[in-house]
Amino acid sequence: MADPRRAIPRTDTVLAEPRIAKAAETLGRDLVKALVVAAQQRARAGEIEPGEVVDDVLARLPVTVSSLRPVLNATGVIVHTNLGRAPLSPAALDAVVAAGGTTDVEFDLETGERAKRGRGALAALADAVPGAAHVVNNNAAALLLCALTLAQGKEIIVGRGELVEIGDGFRIPDLLASTGARLREVGTTNRTSVRDYAAALGPDTGFVLKVHPSNYRVTGFTAEAPMAELAGLGVPVVADVGSGLLTPHPLLPDEPDVTTALADGATVVTASGDKLLGGPQAGLLFGDADVIERLRRHPAARALRVDKLTLAALEATLRGPEPPVRAALGAALGELRTRAEALATSLRSAGIDAEAVTSTAVVGGGGAPGVDLPSAAVALPARYATALRLGEPPVVGRIVRDRCLLDLRTVRPADDATLREAVRRCG
Repeated sequence: MADPRRAIPRTDTVLAEPRIAKAAETLGRDLVKALVVAAQQRARAGEIEPGEVVDDVLARLPVTVSSLRPVLNATGVIVHTNLGRAPLSPAALDAVVAAGGTTDVEFDLETGERAKRGRGALAALADAVPGAAHVVNNNAAALLLCALTLAQGKEIIVGRGELVEIGDGFRIPDLLASTGARLREVGTTNRTSVRDYAAALGPDTGFVLKVHPSNYRVTGFTAEAPMAELAGLGVPVVADVGSGLLTPHPLLPDEPDVTTALADGATVVTASGDKLLGGPQAGLLFGDADVIERLRRHPAARALRVDKLTLAALEATLRGPEPPVRAALGAALGELRTRAEALATSLRSAGIDAEAVTSTAVVGGGGAPGVDLPSAAVALPARYATALRLGEPPVVGRIVRDRCLLDLRTVRPADDATLREAVRRCG
């Protein structure tokens, strides 16, 4: 009796199959060959039939070479750090693709000479916030560069209530102390006045640091020194506004913004690019032209610089149409409710226990703590949460009172059909 394993197709035969050959061109021959060998092993073990090898390979082909998977964010957290913070706009995505090839990132096509790196992104930042600007790889890097340039071997004066911890256990005091600067704490946890800062000034003062506590709120008997008063102390003031709001936003009246901080006298203002701005991860520095130039020329600036993909995405975010973060922030509640009702009705017609409910969304990403955004969601049985996360595409919602809520403030209207089909497949 013939051994059925002899019927297992040869590796070169499977790789020559048109669909698999095309995949090898896109994903790389080594990756696809490994999937072929694994399928052959399953056939030898009797897990699949020899004639199923090609289908097994095709079923296991990844969408891209990267292990990162596109996810539908239905959590109601607009800037979700664990899901990559701000999703880029179509314009920014197109700009990243274009920048992925050979570009004129540091080349002047007219003169044939070296040009200033990131000039397009810097010009876009100057149009958004008049003045000098510089870009590094994240907001922590922006603060690090300020400390290295303005306070190495000197003191940074900071309010005790602003010694914040950021993501994954990193703390601002530890970050700044690593530069060789000394932190001098003033005031108390809940109340700090300009007199506290003034009393701490001395010949070793590098700058006063004003940090917006963007991921928590202190309420009750509290006080903090206004930026305008700190600017009158006669020393540089570095303001970390954190969330990347360039100008005031009507829905976030208590969230500090770059333009106002500069108008109030801050020497340098730092912010994130991938939060409320809605762009790529980046640390943005704005302020006094001479100081920004000193920051740009510091040796560490080279280690902290961003690549051409970030520059392209940042410029497109600033110049292009409204990015998804700002669209989600400004979504009308009536439209969200209409979408939720339509989705719930469609799912119920498929026999799924679904209902449209009111919900509460948040900014997230260390921005606008305590600000609730009225929203609408589709509520499903709790078991759907796991099934949706493991589906294709993965959908991440949240559990509220033993129901899986899919909040539509963080789902683009164009993705409603995809969301509906993802839920139906789990039904």
